[in-house]
Amino acid sequence: MSDHLHLKDHSREARIFFHRAVVMGLLVVSLAGVLIYRYYNLQVVQHEDYVTESDRNRIHVKPIPPTRGLIFDRNGVLLADNRPSFTLSLIKERIKDLPETLAIISDLVDVSESDLEKFEKNLSQYRRPFEAVPLRYQLTEVEMAKLAANEYRLEGVEVEAQLVRYYPLGELFAHSVGYVGRINDREVASFDEEQKQRYSGTYSIGKIGLEKQYESRLLGEVGYQHVETNARGRVLKELEREDPQPGEDLHLFVDADVQKAAVDALAGYRGAVVAVDVRNGGVIAMASTPSFDPNLFVTGISFKDYAALRESKDIPLFDRTIQGQYPPGSTLKPMIGLGGLHTGIISSKYTINDIGYFQLPGEERRYRDHISWGHGKNVDLETAIIESCNTYYYDLANRMTIDRIHEFGSHFGLGYRTGIDIPNEKTGAWPSRQWKRERIGVSWYPGDSLNVGVGQGYVLATPLQLSVMVATMASRGTRFTPQLVDEQWDPLNEGDSLAQTDPVSQLNVSDTHWDYVQLAMEKVIHSPKGTARRISKDIGYRMAGKTGTAQVISIAQDEKYDEENVAERQRDQALFVGYAPADEPQIAIAVVLENSGHGGEKSAPIARIVLDEYFASEARRNVKHISGTP
Repeated sequence: MSDHLHLKDHSREARIFFHRAVVMGLLVVSLAGVLIYRYYNLQVVQHEDYVTESDRNRIHVKPIPPTRGLIFDRNGVLLADNRPSFTLSLIKERIKDLPETLAIISDLVDVSESDLEKFEKNLSQYRRPFEAVPLRYQLTEVEMAKLAANEYRLEGVEVEAQLVRYYPLGELFAHSVGYVGRINDREVASFDEEQKQRYSGTYSIGKIGLEKQYESRLLGEVGYQHVETNARGRVLKELEREDPQPGEDLHLFVDADVQKAAVDALAGYRGAVVAVDVRNGGVIAMASTPSFDPNLFVTGISFKDYAALRESKDIPLFDRTIQGQYPPGSTLKPMIGLGGLHTGIISSKYTINDIGYFQLPGEERRYRDHISWGHGKNVDLETAIIESCNTYYYDLANRMTIDRIHEFGSHFGLGYRTGIDIPNEKTGAWPSRQWKRERIGVSWYPGDSLNVGVGQGYVLATPLQLSVMVATMASRGTRFTPQLVDEQWDPLNEGDSLAQTDPVSQLNVSDTHWDYVQLAMEKVIHSPKGTARRISKDIGYRMAGKTGTAQVISIAQDEKYDEENVAERQRDQALFVGYAPADEPQIAIAVVLENSGHGGEKSAPIARIVLDEYFASEARRNVKHISGTP
């Protein structure tokens, strides 16, 4: 038996147990406090935050694109429409493996490299979370059936019906109405925050023409819908909706029948026709040929189609009506002749002896007339306009000098943008002493004035500028800004009332001078010696006008122009300007044909075709208005 007895110390064990129990109790209380605090923080303090996060996973805001405004001609003919199209779109946030999903889609429907490239670009652009990005437009029924059958494999893939822009008349209004196309990176980079919101859910934007000029009005305002989705992102129900506001419709001065007549008459030519209403500047027809189908651009033009348009020698994408700058030739002669009368440099009785050329005092160079033997003796201004006598105008330009010519011609809008409501208009060139010094760095010479006097040399004008010039002649000095959109269109009378607009310029010239020049322009068409007499046959109205032929290349003093020996694209330009009816003008027209010879032979007949259709259209409109038939 041991010497020492080990007895249990109950008191000590009780103290140890107590201390341990207190520590454990404190630990349990602390942990419970932390847990309670965490519950409180989640359920009370951060309640709103987590409810919002939960709703974000369950509730999404989807933009609803507005319906783009329509575009109509003056008779209610639809020029720009919206048509339903089924679009295949992807929502990246709902797709686990994007490359695999794209591979599956490519096995089911035709997806080109171009489609994939544009999809990648759109995916990288600014967009809202869970916003669908289009991959393919205009799905066929067979393709939609294939996608529907494989829906279980395609999470995040949607097929939606969308309205896509469509141009029923195709090439007729490609340049003036323009077209929409997919929004590109450059355009997105230029958007401010407000624009980014407006274009949510919208994939196209106006690129040229009226579609670009009136983009803000045509677009409308985006709407939104709050939708509830399941864990896989499928929409279960709509919780709230704010409807979009459709874009504004545009009603034009343009007449589709007259436009078609102009395009048909231009078939086979590179050229332009512009017809405007003398009374208010409304554009009745605006045709540039060759043209193109704007529908190719709406959902993204293929590389092959775009290359064909871009590489064509005839430049179909080039709008000759506002961007083509041509020497106006003899179409300027009535205006310059009026300037000579108005400034007192000549009178109606002033005559010259035309021996086929003009020489400046002390110079050997001969400025030739288009008739080598001249127009004979006693050539007055009326004869010079009717028979297009260059020699008379060389003499007149020398007497007026460029200072008077420039000042007077500026009243007719030459050398300035007209202000028409489509973008990318060129200014042309209406030279002066200062203009030549600034542009070319040399002084003005008397021979320069002679060239301007016959619409050559440094003078350039667009077909639109020429139409404004002749409309100003027809209205006796009142110049309007040409407009495509009729801002005063009234749905109650279907646009039959004549819109009133304020003129931008008013030239005060005596009625005697106006009478003299306008009668001479009328005789260009209706007299036996007029350069456009061929188009007067069987005409049902009186017409006034002036032909023009402008050189593309210079001809040496001892040479004669021979069209057969000149390359086709270096031949003369053919021009015509005119208006009708001569006694009470309604419509003014300018026609330019590239490399087509003489204006009286080629351009004047086209003007006659267009004017005939205009008066036929007016007769139909009057019958409709009287009878009240739709």
